[in-house]
Amino acid sequence: MKNRVFFRSLVVFLVLILAVGLAACQFKGPKKPTGSATTTVTPLPVAPQTSATEGYSAVAEKAVKSVVNVSTTKVIRMPQNETPFHADPFFRHFFGERFFNQVPRERRERALGSGVIVTKDGYILTNNHVVSDAEDILVVLGDGRELTAKVIGSDSKADLAVLKVEADDLEPLSFGQSSTLRLGEVVLAIGNPFGLSQTVTMGIVSALGRANVGILDYEDFIQTDAAINPGNSGGALVNTRGELVGINTAIFSRSGGYQGIGFAIPVDMARVIMDSLIKYGKVQRGYLGTMVQDVKAEMADQFGLEKTGGALVSDVVKNSPAAEAGLQRGDVIVKYNGKDVIDSAHLRNMVSQTPLDTTVTLEIIRGKATKSVDVTIKANPDQDESATKVSANAPEEQSDVSVGMTVANITPRIQEYFDLPGELRGVVIAQVREGSIAADAGLQAGDVILEVNRSPVNNVAEFKRAIESVQAKKALLLVYRNGATSFVVLRIK
Repeated sequence: MKNRVFFRSLVVFLVLILAVGLAACQFKGPKKPTGSATTTVTPLPVAPQTSATEGYSAVAEKAVKSVVNVSTTKVIRMPQNETPFHADPFFRHFFGERFFNQVPRERRERALGSGVIVTKDGYILTNNHVVSDAEDILVVLGDGRELTAKVIGSDSKADLAVLKVEADDLEPLSFGQSSTLRLGEVVLAIGNPFGLSQTVTMGIVSALGRANVGILDYEDFIQTDAAINPGNSGGALVNTRGELVGINTAIFSRSGGYQGIGFAIPVDMARVIMDSLIKYGKVQRGYLGTMVQDVKAEMADQFGLEKTGGALVSDVVKNSPAAEAGLQRGDVIVKYNGKDVIDSAHLRNMVSQTPLDTTVTLEIIRGKATKSVDVTIKANPDQDESATKVSANAPEEQSDVSVGMTVANITPRIQEYFDLPGELRGVVIAQVREGSIAADAGLQAGDVILEVNRSPVNNVAEFKRAIESVQAKKALLLVYRNGATSFVVLRIK
C-alpha cells in the first residue's frame, strides 16, 4: 500500500516538471540580428566648449603674460634695549664702551605682491603699499626673467606706485575704461596670491564707485567677488576683452583671507595718477577749494532739494577757484561737467582727476534755484587758507540750552583751551550731556556753531534766540571742527 502511494506521488511530480518545461519552450525571446552586422557602442556625448569659455581662456592666457610678481626687501632696524647698567661707570669700564655702543640690530623682511606691465619699455603699475619703504625690488616676469625695479613715483593717498625695469620687449596690458563697467559684468583677477604666480580667478562687478570704505584718502573702488588674497595686491582686474579695468588693492575680511568682497582701483583714476607720476614724479591733483559733505534726507528740504544726492558746500576757501567763481556756502553741486554728482566723495574724485587749468561747468542749486557756474581747476596748494572771519570783542557769557549742551562766547581763554583759530565768529560748545539731543546729533565739546538755519550767530544770546524760534522741530547748524565746517541737523523735541 505504501509503495503504491509513493509511486503515484512520483508520477504527479514528473508530470508537473514536464508541464513547466513545455511552457518554457513556448516563450520566444527577441530575434537575433542576422547577417554579419556587428554591434557598436555609442559614446556618451561630450559638451562642446562654448564660445564664452573659449573667450575667457584666451583672455586669461594672454593677460597673465602682463602680470608680474613683485618681491620686496625691507630692512627693519631695531635699537638695542638699554639696561640699568648703561649709566654705571663701573660696568662701562669693565665691559668697554664698544659693548654699550653696539650698532642697532637689523632684520630683513621680505614681502610679495603683484604688478601690471603697462608699457613695452618697462613701466609697471602696482600698489604703493607693496613697495613702500622697500630697499630692494625684484620683478619676476611670466617667462621667468628676474629684473631689478626702481620706484618712479608713488601716491599713498590713492595707494598707487609706478615701477621701471630695464627692458624693451615686454607685453603690456591694454587699458580699458572703468567708466563703462556695468554691474554683473564678468571680470578676471590676475595676480600672485600667497606667491602662487599667474593665478587667475573669475567673478563679477559687485558694485561701482564704492567710497567711504576707510582704506584710502581717495576712494572710488570697483567691488568684485573674484577671489583676491594676500599677494594679489597690485595685480590686474581685466574685462572679458582682456583690457585692464582696475588694480586689485584690498579685501574686506574678518579672517585675513578671501570672503567674497574685494576692491580694485578703477583704471581711469590709476591712469591719471600714473601719467602724473611718470611726467612729474608726483601727483598733481585738481583743486576746487570747497569743503563738501553729503546731502542727507533730513537736510534736503532745507536746501530746496526734492531728493538726496549731490555735494553740499559747507565752506569755500578764500582765494580758491571756487571763491573766484562765486560759489557760496550752502550751494549744492548736482552736476560736474555734465555728469551727475552722486555724493561728496564722487565730486572729490572727479575734481582730483581733472587736468590742471581745465575749465569745468558746475550745475548748482542755490535757494531752490538752479544755475550754472564755470570754474577753472587749479593745483592743490600745500595749505588751505581759512575762509572764516573773527569776532574779537564778544562778551563773556555761557549758557546751558535745552538741547543738552553748554555753549559759550569765544574768549581768548576759551580759544586757547580748545585750540581754536584766531578768527572765528560763533559760539563754542563747552560741554555736551551724554544721551542728549546734542549728543545724538554728534556734537562735541570744542565744536563752534557758526549758523542756525542759515543765519549767522555771533554770541550766546543770538544762538539761544535762534534755537527758541525754531518752528519745524529741527535746526540746521553750521559747525566748525578741526579746521573744517559741516552742516548738522539738530532735532528739537
